[in-house]
Amino acid sequence: MRYTLFPSKESLQAFGAELERRFRAGTAVSELLCARAAFMDALLAGSFRRCLGAAADKACLVAVGGYGRRELHPYSDIDLLVLVPDHVPPRLESALSALFAALWDIGLKPGHSVRTVAQCEEEAIKDQTVVTNLMDARWIFGDRALFAAMQARIGPDRIWPSPAFFKAKLEEQAARYRKYHDTAYKLEPNLKEGPGGLRDIQTIAWVVKRHFPTATLHELVAQGCLSEDEYQELEQARNMLWRIRFALHLLAGRAEERILFDYQRPLAQALGYAGQGNAPVEAFMQDYFRTVQSVQRLSEMLLQLLEETLCPDFNAEPEILDAHFQVVNQHLEIRHPNVFADYPLGLLEVFLHLNRHPELKGLRAHTVRAIRQNLHRIDQNFRNDPRACRIFLEILRGPSGVTQQLRRMNRYGVLGAYLPEFAPIVGRMQYDLFHAYTVDEHVLFVVRNLRRLGQAEFRHELPLASDVFALVAKPELLYLAGLYHDIGKGRGGDHSVVGEQLVREFCRRHGLAEHDTRLVCWLVRHHLLMSLTAQRKDLSDPEVIREFACQVGSEERLNYLYLLTVADIRGTHPTLWNAWRDSLLRELYLATRDRLRYGLEAPDAAARAAETQRDTRALLLRLGLDAATVERVFAHFSAAYFLRGQPEECAWQALAIAQTPEHALPLVLLRPQNRRGSAEVFVYMRDRDAIFAQTAALLEQLGLTVLAARLETTQDGYVVNSFLVLERDGQPILDLSRQYQIVTRLQRCLKDPRPSCFAIERRPNRRLRHFSIPTQVHFYPDAKHGRTMLELIAADRPGLLARVGEVFERFRLRLHEARIATLGNRAEDIFFLTDCQGQPLTCEESRTALAQALAEAIA
Repeated sequence: MRYTLFPSKESLQAFGAELERRFRAGTAVSELLCARAAFMDALLAGSFRRCLGAAADKACLVAVGGYGRRELHPYSDIDLLVLVPDHVPPRLESALSALFAALWDIGLKPGHSVRTVAQCEEEAIKDQTVVTNLMDARWIFGDRALFAAMQARIGPDRIWPSPAFFKAKLEEQAARYRKYHDTAYKLEPNLKEGPGGLRDIQTIAWVVKRHFPTATLHELVAQGCLSEDEYQELEQARNMLWRIRFALHLLAGRAEERILFDYQRPLAQALGYAGQGNAPVEAFMQDYFRTVQSVQRLSEMLLQLLEETLCPDFNAEPEILDAHFQVVNQHLEIRHPNVFADYPLGLLEVFLHLNRHPELKGLRAHTVRAIRQNLHRIDQNFRNDPRACRIFLEILRGPSGVTQQLRRMNRYGVLGAYLPEFAPIVGRMQYDLFHAYTVDEHVLFVVRNLRRLGQAEFRHELPLASDVFALVAKPELLYLAGLYHDIGKGRGGDHSVVGEQLVREFCRRHGLAEHDTRLVCWLVRHHLLMSLTAQRKDLSDPEVIREFACQVGSEERLNYLYLLTVADIRGTHPTLWNAWRDSLLRELYLATRDRLRYGLEAPDAAARAAETQRDTRALLLRLGLDAATVERVFAHFSAAYFLRGQPEECAWQALAIAQTPEHALPLVLLRPQNRRGSAEVFVYMRDRDAIFAQTAALLEQLGLTVLAARLETTQDGYVVNSFLVLERDGQPILDLSRQYQIVTRLQRCLKDPRPSCFAIERRPNRRLRHFSIPTQVHFYPDAKHGRTMLELIAADRPGLLARVGEVFERFRLRLHEARIATLGNRAEDIFFLTDCQGQPLTCEESRTALAQALAEAIA
């Protein structure tokens, strides 16, 4: 060993630069990791010898953890153990302090511990993570006898025998998976700790090392646990994850293990992915997700085989199911190696057996291997076989475990083989902030959500949806629509139209009745219809309900569409579903159901407004207002005010107005929860410029998400504005001190019309800057109400609504209503406008100028 006696920051930096150059030149990462470990060995051995002098021979410097395995990425921790004799001389103790201080001075910052051999054993007995760390120990310099003694004291013949160690590692892995919600397919994954990441490969290596006298995974081939092809697959997966991790450390300049959006584009570029737009990053991430799927599959298989080897209570007595399958130790397995060659339909039937026997834990490892080796038998003749079609439909119709079997089929490659249209979405990410999972994972989450609606233990989550689910005659059609609703992603064109074509082919191949085929195709084609209607249109408008009911056409379709929409939103992003969206969909469902039951003719708007006004008047009189006061307040309002509101909402606002003298304005109230599950911020004051912009800016500063706004200017010059809001995490505003803060801050702000009072201070979300969404402005006539509807599509950012409001003020426009929808990083907002004379915006030149001003204001 060649010692580096005088290490410096410069020598570390020079070596790091050389490694980076070699990496970019294409050198294998495994070679670079060993080179960095060797460099550190020489540096640390020299420093150890220099600082300790003659005492160096009485201690032992040991590499542990990843450094011990020679897996040192550019910013990986350098974990060290110094083994010392039972009685540490004072000079040795002070020399070690000097050593670590010197290492910190040159920027190395190693993690270190100083222990005797007995202390190592004591700590290892208490904690399997300690013994795991020590299992990777590697001698660097010093007393080899101490190192050999430590290895002997932590061996499986003394502590943590391999069965106990294996069980502890399984529990550790399960806890780690729960931390990542049992999915590897989040769009900012952790490549080290997440499911299918490097830690899974290390777990296999540790278990193997604890049981077999070897330090290499190739021993699994000799032991019959892995085929040579599977070993090569695992090696390729590890090499790819290593290459990504090496590049990620270089980009981040630190030990970053999360593939954040900040790094995904530059990572794709550094790893050689080319193309236009999002194509390189999406191709890179799809390769990553398919790699971790491979690791998960091999890990599952290997750990099961090792469990059979290590656990003495394993019961190998088979229970025969039929000519092809049997049960061993609560796992299903093939009865002989050639089952799938002799009976290819077994590749589907194996999952049907698991569906019919929910007590089974899964498939035995060699059966999984046989499935993978026989996937080529699922060809076009197989897919067209009526027996295969019947088996697949039976799986979908199973009373339990449908989602679990679909997940297994996807993990083992069967789903993509049987449904070739499914294969392109496996591991496919959508490069935005709206979709939290890969397309295949999202689709399977949707199916899972649909399944839960039919299970009594989950009824408390969505009572109405669970009741509607009971009305569905064929749940398998719902699951099929869920499976296909996004299957057209990435193929070009409208994915709903593509999905409709693909699911029609499926239905015909599987012999579904014409009525069922039409229903599934319609659901896939229109799976976004209900969410768009609920979030972007005025549900208090009878014409909106009538138009939606006409599009749906029947109560049967409405039931299926409602359930699919709920499951889709809940499976898109963990934070997307909230009480607001729940209430919107519920309101639209119930109103449409009534319209379909009792006739599509919409009630007269004037009669509806008169009815609401009458009911509101009755409520106010019961609350103690005299008739003259009620009429005085009602004189403010137009018929549109009563048409859009419910009697309880109108009465709440009217009562507050009646009880507030002029000198106490502006009036600001907050109702913590209205009928749609959101809080309502109510503002009543004399009309003046910039009220909307000022209010929107302060709500933004207060950390609130604006969902919708209704703005009424009374006939005598007052504004009656309602903002529906939630906390930024989607929760209602229940804390009394928080409610007081919002009301008092807004009231104080609205008393001061200066622009400086509504400047935006919140910092933009880290993720937003990575997504380029061109601003789009579209104008549509709202002839029924004599207004213009402006649709704004833009990248979400702090202060967006306030800036939009300022532009409207500059153009002297009157804003009557706003519906706000933020989908991840994409804002899709709708504003209903007139000019200052109350007329719609018809001048093309003015529209163009307005669109340009909006684009500039929010750039």
